[in-house]
Amino acid sequence: MDILYLMILCSVTLAVIFLVIFIVNARKGQFEDDESPAVRILLDSEIIKEEPEKEEKNKKTEDKSD
Repeated sequence: MDILYLMILCSVTLAVIFLVIFIVNARKGQFEDDESPAVRILLDSEIIKEEPEKEEKNKKTEDKSD
């Protein structure tokens, strides 16, 4: 029966530690911007920027080979 009290004490202590860590991070603003990471994957701005550079490199290599 003593081990049961020890396990309850340890689990409550661990839960309090996690709660304190969560509150500290919430006050620092860790969880404020939860929408932009989900939307960021939908934006193709980086892919569009890379494609013209690849085309320019291909044109330069074709011009050199002629």
